[in-house]
Amino acid sequence: MDLSIIIVSFNTKELTLKCIDSILASRLKILYEIIVVDNGSSDGSQENFKRLSDKRIKLILNDKNLGFAKANNIGIKSSRGIFKLLLNSDTEIRNSALNSLYNFAKAKKSVGVVGARLLNPDGSIQGSVYRLPTIKRTIYQYWLNKGKFLDKYYPESKIPVEVEAVVGGAFLITSETIEKAGLLDERYFMYFEDIDYCRRVREAGLKVYYLPTAEIIHHHGASPAPEQIRYGVNGKKLADVENQWRRLIPSSKIYHGIMKHYLINFIIWSGQKWQKLFKI
Repeated sequence: MDLSIIIVSFNTKELTLKCIDSILASRLKILYEIIVVDNGSSDGSQENFKRLSDKRIKLILNDKNLGFAKANNIGIKSSRGIFKLLLNSDTEIRNSALNSLYNFAKAKKSVGVVGARLLNPDGSIQGSVYRLPTIKRTIYQYWLNKGKFLDKYYPESKIPVEVEAVVGGAFLITSETIEKAGLLDERYFMYFEDIDYCRRVREAGLKVYYLPTAEIIHHHGASPAPEQIRYGVNGKKLADVENQWRRLIPSSKIYHGIMKHYLINFIIWSGQKWQKLFKI
């Protein structure tokens, strides 16, 4: 088996079915399987998934929401592919994106993680790359107003680019990566699991790449678990903000450590106040 595509679904029945259809229509030229891990959905997802008849689709039906990292690990452990693609349920495959991801990872021996180019439904490019957050970078962005070091971005390149971290919307890893860096850290229920994994991959001596030729549509925020928002809440509804921060804060403490978490958030908070006061 060449590729295992793992989709974690939680109350995203229609999105997940659409994602699966896009995979089946993409004419993959390799042997692959689709593993759908449903995290205890209550929207009729499991009943609908049971009706899927394609032999390439495997269902894992959890009794409750185990979190994004643990559900993906369950999928990885039951997979047979040499390469594993962690794919958000609110994505749609375009053209030969999966072939591109597979071929690049197979040809590039130093690969640990490959992230796809994520597109909005209108075809515009989403930021899907991160620089690893540090105190120094936080100071530069929020106190000195010199760059957007903690913001998502996308490399303006037509060729593969080595980066520090990619978001987990379309996240290809190799069997060698799992041997060297292990599985996702299940302490993260939601948020930071992708950036943490990229950090560990780099520490293991492997590389993280962004592949602009592999284009995948991402219905950003369409599922109950919208894309990671590390530090900014602009434009979000209050209820969404509260829910995100309830998940985000524990994950930040795990990633940074408690003292560094509070220091970084103080720098952000004070920098935002300073910039607002002096209209920088």
